[in-house]
Amino acid sequence: MNSQATDQNYMARAIQLAKKGHFTTHPNPRVGCVIVKNNQIIGEGYHLVAGQPHAEVNALSSVKPTNASLIENATAYVTLEPCSHIGKTPPCADALVNSGVKRVVVAMLDPNPQVSGRGVKTLLDANIDVSVGILEEQSRALNPGFIKRMEKNRPFIRVKMAMSLDGKTAMSSGESQWITGSEARQDVQRLRAQSDAILTGTGTVIDDDPSLNVRLKPIDLGFEEDQFESCRQPLRVVLDSHLRIQSSAKMLCLPGDTLIYTCNGDNDKIKELSQSGAEVKVLTTSHISLHDVVSDLAAREINEVHVEAGATLCGALLSEQLVDEIIIYMAPTILGGDAKSLFNLPALQLIKDKIDLDIKDIRAIGKDWRITAIPNF
Repeated sequence: MNSQATDQNYMARAIQLAKKGHFTTHPNPRVGCVIVKNNQIIGEGYHLVAGQPHAEVNALSSVKPTNASLIENATAYVTLEPCSHIGKTPPCADALVNSGVKRVVVAMLDPNPQVSGRGVKTLLDANIDVSVGILEEQSRALNPGFIKRMEKNRPFIRVKMAMSLDGKTAMSSGESQWITGSEARQDVQRLRAQSDAILTGTGTVIDDDPSLNVRLKPIDLGFEEDQFESCRQPLRVVLDSHLRIQSSAKMLCLPGDTLIYTCNGDNDKIKELSQSGAEVKVLTTSHISLHDVVSDLAAREINEVHVEAGATLCGALLSEQLVDEIIIYMAPTILGGDAKSLFNLPALQLIKDKIDLDIKDIRAIGKDWRITAIPNF
């Protein structure tokens, strides 16, 4: 096996490890690390929870104390550039320098422009050989939200919709439960669990009174029974221009936080909702700006937003080019011409104005089909 193939092999293992933090690292990125000596893995680790040790430290610590000297002159493979600043934990670049490794292979640089390259510089200044770019595309796929927030100052936005075979999401009355089967709904629970926030509109809250929570147990996500007591609940975000949501809404009675964006400064209503557990953020504009909302969510360290909303909000996000991924569950049923469509969009007059999509994946989920698409803006 040549050196490039060897590097790819060990980096693939580091990526596999990083995926173990898929549901838990918020707001930190998912990172994996492997320590190799004489073509053998002697240590490995991954980041699990913010505030706890990072992947590099866990990998170094996993080497048996009696074999700690093996780390000297070893090679470390890490999916993201080791951090070089002091946050909740010490810099990982320093930990690697102090460990005695002679080479570090990095899949991708830190996407944060303020720190990108500093970890590599720390390693180079310590005369450690550094290689960058091994399986970079696969490493970027681990953290679409973290990267989007660092590079574009907004979260990665994923829109989930369920539709019939004729492209309808609900009956004309608004009735929509349930278009898809239980397997698809269980799959959606995993999408919620990996997200930092679930976004919806006031119409959905009033019509459906949804919970918008994760109803899985940690064991359902692949964790051991005693590893976590419960699943993390994403922040519930409601866009409610006129503050029509009621303090009795189901989501306000459930574990987890709810954030309401509004243009209505009614102090009595705000106090009532606050007493029910919601945070109400009053915008100073006459209407809710989606760009302002996503910027504010980024400032709150929200990496991935999962959207479960009606055609109006989903259409507005699409029109503003704020949708990064669309996941549609298509059920083998027909709802008819009067039923509601997927997206409310301004009328398109010319074929050149259509929104093209790249289909990334199609697979069966129970009796339904899940389609994953990326808009081409």
